[in-house]
Amino acid sequence: MPSSGLNLGLSTLFIRKNLLTEDQVASAISQSRKSKLSLVTTIIKSKLLSSREIAELCYEEYGAPLLDLAEFDLANIPEEILNKKLIANHKCLPIFKRGNRLFIATSDPTNIAALEDFQFSLGLHAEAIIVEDDKLHSALEKILEEDISGLGLDGIDEEALAGIEVTDTDKEEEQPESSDDAPIVIYINKILTDAIRKGASDLHFEPYEKRYRIRFRIDGILHEVSEPPVNLSSRISARLKVMSKLDIAERRVPQDGRIKMKLSRTKSIDFRVSTLPTIWGEKIVMRILDSSSAQLGIEKLGYEDDQRILYEEMLAKPQGMILVTGPTGSGKTVSLYTGLNILNTEERNISTAEDPVEINLEGVNQVHINLKAGLTFASALRSFLRQDPDVVMVGEIRDLETAEIAIKAAQTGHLVLSTLHTNSAAETLTRLINMGVPGYNIASSVNLIIAQRLARRLCPECKAPEDVPVEELQRLGFTEENINTGFTVYKPIGCEHCSGGYKGRVGIYEVMRMTDEIARTIMEGGNSLEIAKQAKGSGMRDLRLSGLLKVTQGITSIAEVNRVTSFG
Repeated sequence: MPSSGLNLGLSTLFIRKNLLTEDQVASAISQSRKSKLSLVTTIIKSKLLSSREIAELCYEEYGAPLLDLAEFDLANIPEEILNKKLIANHKCLPIFKRGNRLFIATSDPTNIAALEDFQFSLGLHAEAIIVEDDKLHSALEKILEEDISGLGLDGIDEEALAGIEVTDTDKEEEQPESSDDAPIVIYINKILTDAIRKGASDLHFEPYEKRYRIRFRIDGILHEVSEPPVNLSSRISARLKVMSKLDIAERRVPQDGRIKMKLSRTKSIDFRVSTLPTIWGEKIVMRILDSSSAQLGIEKLGYEDDQRILYEEMLAKPQGMILVTGPTGSGKTVSLYTGLNILNTEERNISTAEDPVEINLEGVNQVHINLKAGLTFASALRSFLRQDPDVVMVGEIRDLETAEIAIKAAQTGHLVLSTLHTNSAAETLTRLINMGVPGYNIASSVNLIIAQRLARRLCPECKAPEDVPVEELQRLGFTEENINTGFTVYKPIGCEHCSGGYKGRVGIYEVMRMTDEIARTIMEGGNSLEIAKQAKGSGMRDLRLSGLLKVTQGITSIAEVNRVTSFG
């Protein structure tokens, strides 16, 4: 068992020598137990006594040899006596052996448990050599550097990080005390809390032949945040898999899991975890699922007033279909969940089929799709229709069977929300036609289509005006109406409050309602270009124009709009 370092003989010695009062010792013991540091280290950190004073006192009282560890060459320590688990547990360092005697550097010669553990493990008679506590910790860091160097743990609150809870995980396994895995536990918790603090959406843990890289996706862009030693690759992946309740012995096939990290009594964050075997180890990607994002009001998502009003009008209809489209990571889930929150009242029965369920919504019946068990979007949707639903949300329409059931539901008195992966609102309709859905069914069931992207917001603290000629504005697609308003174009600069001149993201939307003209074009077999032309004629603002409007409002930059929308 690891020693607590709270030897009564040592604490009594401080009082007997009139170096500390009983209250000071009692306070130090209490603090030591909370911080899981030795009593000697706690007293030194509290500046009650110095390392040198304690070492000299122990030398005078116990008669053990006193050594200046700073002058000792650690390279001379025999490899066979370096039991790193015991060293990390007891914060003691075996430095040499003579015959059957093992000499152990310690700042607390009364730590008999440590000496006995080394003696039992190595089969040698252990004797203490007194060293100064600060020099001992410096030596321990060098000896254990392959375990903890490069992890960036200096100056952090290790007690707080080690105490972060992962719910429903074995507590002894989750919070090992004084073990050689403790630095990894603290390091992983630090990475996860840093990701939450920085507003990251995804974390990438990536092993390569000669390096290990950790990246955060912040505001849609990946940034490298840490490069731990490559030899820690397997321990980092094992730790994340234990937290995710995955099989740590299985490294040949991908696995999916989930972590619920409790930050405080009232705050917890979910992570969706995916592992992937690569030639150099397991790459792990974690998606942060913050339920607070689903509680945003629709006015905060970035819809222009006319777009927001149209979305709310369609949500108020008792039947029909609302489709949200865009690539992965474009904010479709938040748009759908925001709509569900508006609809989530006592009078409505709402059911969702999702793969996976990303955010838990109180009052909504959420079903996690399980293809291995035969629970598909289509089978879940069929079951919903036998459960007296008012509102149904299908995570994604992937095939004709799901599309047909969803459209049938929309035609028989239910409001259906779903997503597709297409580039524009008009292409969503032609995608359904290409799946095999008859044009008349699409025209009679679809009420609204929202295509969306996420653009980075300019940092309000450092954004600066940019001089762009009128001819260039015209070439970029700004309308005469926009140009005549005399707006200011801003560019990113970068400061301590942001990441590269941007902070946060805003939605850019293309909101297309089903009009008689669009319905006629669909039934006549029109393509996406013809549908888009009809929609623009009815007043729809496409993604490009919506993005440029955000530029005129000083919300984002031209470069960012060019990045997330097509041009030309």
